[in-house]
Amino acid sequence: MKKRKKIRRIMGILFGILIVLLLAIGINHKIRLHGEAQLRTPLGQLVEVDGHNMSVYTEGNGETTLVFLSGGGTCSPILDFKSLYSLLCDDYRIAVVEKFGYGFSDVVDKSRDIDSILEDTRTALKGAGLDAPYVLCPHSLSGLEALYWVQKYPEEVSAIIGLDMAVPKYYESMSINILLTRVASLAAGIGITRLIPGIAESDAIKHGTLSDEEKDIYRAVFYSSTATVSMINEMKAVKENAKKVESMGAPQVPMLLFLSDGSGRTGFDKETWRRIPKEYLSQVEDGAYIELDCPHYIHDYEYERIAGDMRAFLERE
Repeated sequence: MKKRKKIRRIMGILFGILIVLLLAIGINHKIRLHGEAQLRTPLGQLVEVDGHNMSVYTEGNGETTLVFLSGGGTCSPILDFKSLYSLLCDDYRIAVVEKFGYGFSDVVDKSRDIDSILEDTRTALKGAGLDAPYVLCPHSLSGLEALYWVQKYPEEVSAIIGLDMAVPKYYESMSINILLTRVASLAAGIGITRLIPGIAESDAIKHGTLSDEEKDIYRAVFYSSTATVSMINEMKAVKENAKKVESMGAPQVPMLLFLSDGSGRTGFDKETWRRIPKEYLSQVEDGAYIELDCPHYIHDYEYERIAGDMRAFLERE
């Protein structure tokens, strides 16, 4: 009996220490967020979409508009793509759309079915004064949105340039761990992520061309927009979204796919990662691919090579 009381007493003490520790971490997180508020000043414009603010960054004055769409969970799309689009903005109109829950956009707990995602993006672009047709430049998960866009509104898309973009078949076998994502969201909300060395050091920070100030902005956005409820809802819906896109067949639009070596949290080996989009591309009349020996966030590694190949693809007669 005494032994049980002793164990309960120890457990109570440990629980109390844990609560105090979590409170301290949470208070530190709130203080740091307040101090980083100026760093989170939107880099682009905020456009009203469905009663909330969506962030759209624009640059350049070319006749062709390149619309960059980020991969799932990329906390700062504007800065993630910067190393690449900064090499293209002299000749093309650049637009980076940050979905709800990403970057400087509002975190919104709403459905992330493929139709909702697409209509939000189209509304945001129109609100930012950008008219179709567009050249869509999706990374990873946003490949589904780009393909569906052509399927539903073919007159609005002149080409797709996939930055290691996803195609539907990837999601047939991909494991989606919502519980782990919720745990990550809770940890981020409390501020535990601040205690993990290097976790905010994205590929854009480590391998891109961001300035020191832009790196600080990226980190500030990371600590405020990691595993948001919008991102979680997106992951919950992704398999159904992929099935819907797959059921409508491969759209016939000029398509250039850049393929990584599959490393960098894709969950696939190199051979499988490259085989699946090649099979998809075989259904497209005007399609081509370029293999790159770098991880999944290819635009943070091979931005100069990609920019040159994009120009060649867009300027071909």
